[in-house]
Amino acid sequence: MATSESSGSVVRRILLGSQLRRLRESRGITREAAGYSIRASESKISRMELGRVSFKARDVEDLLTLYGVIDEGEREALLGLAREANVAGWWHSYGDVLPGWFQTYVGLEGAASHISIYEVQFVHGLLQTEGYAQAVVVRGQPGAEEAEIERRVSLRMERQKLLFSERAPHFHAVLDEAALHRPYGGEAVMRGQLEHLIDISEQPNVTLQVMPFAYGGHAGESGAFTMLRFPESDLSDVVYLEQLTSALYLDKPDEVAQYAKAMERLHDASLTPSETRELIRRRLQLL
Repeated sequence: MATSESSGSVVRRILLGSQLRRLRESRGITREAAGYSIRASESKISRMELGRVSFKARDVEDLLTLYGVIDEGEREALLGLAREANVAGWWHSYGDVLPGWFQTYVGLEGAASHISIYEVQFVHGLLQTEGYAQAVVVRGQPGAEEAEIERRVSLRMERQKLLFSERAPHFHAVLDEAALHRPYGGEAVMRGQLEHLIDISEQPNVTLQVMPFAYGGHAGESGAFTMLRFPESDLSDVVYLEQLTSALYLDKPDEVAQYAKAMERLHDASLTPSETRELIRRRLQLL
């Protein structure tokens, strides 16, 4: 399970990055000039400001000097944030099967207070049974050895503990009805998965809705996406878009606002939680 310390390190990394970005922009300094001051590239400054890399104390010190931060109290607060941001999360032990671009997401997921998702192809990872998860991994990783498959499934099961932890986020999921029909792992696996969806939808911190075929076109036309909200007031909402070999993390207010509107329309147009459970029960009767 993600501890508050490990998930918190991701939040601190992003907080520090955003503060460094604000300091740089307030001084009118380019990323190129900032990179030069720490013997690095412009792209590294970009990754630092997005919170996607660890921070060296020397680099932070040099950037603070460049940005004119001379107050010892302010400098020490930011340097302390840098030290705390470098704490490794539990998921790093799965580095053999966890791409670097997804490690960031797992950390953010563990730190979020609200997670809203729209999923099309299959049941979202936080809602999958072990049998269903194994079928998804096998389909997505053809030719993978059994040990690798087990590691990937174990990682997914570990992530799910978040929903039952003391600091569990509110998880609001909208599944396209296609996810209930597309078979993974055979009839027995699908039956177990649908029963699990009914059970977990009764959790007080979980809201589950289905976007029915009957509705036709809807606001999720661009595909699956995730929105993450955090308890820290200094941290903006993040939209996560997963691709085949990488991912996009959007935090610009105007972009996030567009996705927030789309998510709100999905919530309004989808079946209510009680209607969703009834639809899943009807689907179960057909298996």
